[in-house]
Amino acid sequence: MRRFLALALSLVLLAGCAPAGQGEISEPAPQPSAQSRQEEVPAAEPEPEPIVAHLMAAGDVMSHLPLTKDCYVAQTDSYNYSHVLEGAIPQLALADYALANLETPLAGGPEYSGYPRFNAPDALAHDIKKAGFDLVCTTNNHTLDKGTGALFRTLDVLDEAGLAHVGTYRTQEERDENSGIYVADVGGISVAFLAYTYGLNGHRLKEEVRYAANIFNTDYYTSLSNPDYDLLAADMAAARALEPDLIAVITHWGVEYQTKENSHQEKVSEFLVEQGADLVLGGHPHVLQPYRTIDTVGEDGQAHRGFVIYSLGNFISNQHFDSHWKDLATKTTVILDLELTKDTEGNTSLTDVRYTPYYMLHRDSQPVGERRRLVDVNRSIAEYEAGTSQLIDKNSYAALLEARDFCHEILGEEGDRPSE
Repeated sequence: MRRFLALALSLVLLAGCAPAGQGEISEPAPQPSAQSRQEEVPAAEPEPEPIVAHLMAAGDVMSHLPLTKDCYVAQTDSYNYSHVLEGAIPQLALADYALANLETPLAGGPEYSGYPRFNAPDALAHDIKKAGFDLVCTTNNHTLDKGTGALFRTLDVLDEAGLAHVGTYRTQEERDENSGIYVADVGGISVAFLAYTYGLNGHRLKEEVRYAANIFNTDYYTSLSNPDYDLLAADMAAARALEPDLIAVITHWGVEYQTKENSHQEKVSEFLVEQGADLVLGGHPHVLQPYRTIDTVGEDGQAHRGFVIYSLGNFISNQHFDSHWKDLATKTTVILDLELTKDTEGNTSLTDVRYTPYYMLHRDSQPVGERRRLVDVNRSIAEYEAGTSQLIDKNSYAALLEARDFCHEILGEEGDRPSE
């Protein structure tokens, strides 16, 4: 203590001897504590940003017998659709969620079949999942091609493959859960999916299994002209009650090989939009049909806007016709890219529509495993013109140019833009 006092006294004396203005010791200004600094400059909260997601939709997944045979791998006595689908994989990789219409039962082998009563290998489900699809519609005119047992088995196979499904059900309880609605997370946006078919190619479900398939016509096994509006209204009310961001309805309807929608399609789509449908995604004609926006007054009495594409055509298939036009139209398809945006206030809408044209390439002179390929039309045209294509010859190049023109004629040229 004494040493400390002596040292302090020496410092005072030295300070007193210093010239004015020099050597003065001033106390440092008090510094705010870490806590007070945080209170004075609060951390800025990040500004909320809109959520943007991409829902991609494709048409009918069909395995006509020539396509099934091209997917047979003799060495392993198995089937593989990878070469058929690989041309679409780069685009599907950009999707937050992708869907298609599975228009064949998976009834089990080894007796596989094509039109008129389809039965495809289980590998089809696994390979479309690997290609990037997340959901398939399972209700369409070929749902009962192999009976209700095959219908139920198809759903088991899809579950094993990790593919969600909507439109058909194994039990009444499964149909009653959410009224048969499947709700998916599409890149942070919740979308409720419903699915219906106009009929079952004249087949009639027994009353005890009427729950097995969603059908929107009351006369689905006869005249196919009376929509079951009560069923649609009840299911749409159930969808609204789930409070998703958007409601999408997949519909199997229309007249085969017609590139224009009919009045039946128009009436049903308008009713669905009135009931709250934001998206209506159609199929069955095996060719493309136009898309448009419907403005109407919704079930809630408010103005409501919905988007409808009347037909997405085939996706993978093996239809072949003597008619050059019909042959071109059934081989030409698109992947539709729907941009969905949820704003900072929680309102969700369709903010952009674009599509990519595809073409089902037939190369019968090639060995099994190389004969059927779905190709990106624009990419394949560019590769041929650059001299780098391994797939496209002079004749198929001409077909691709026609396919692109066909898409532009039906869907409009402005929508033909690459996905980002």
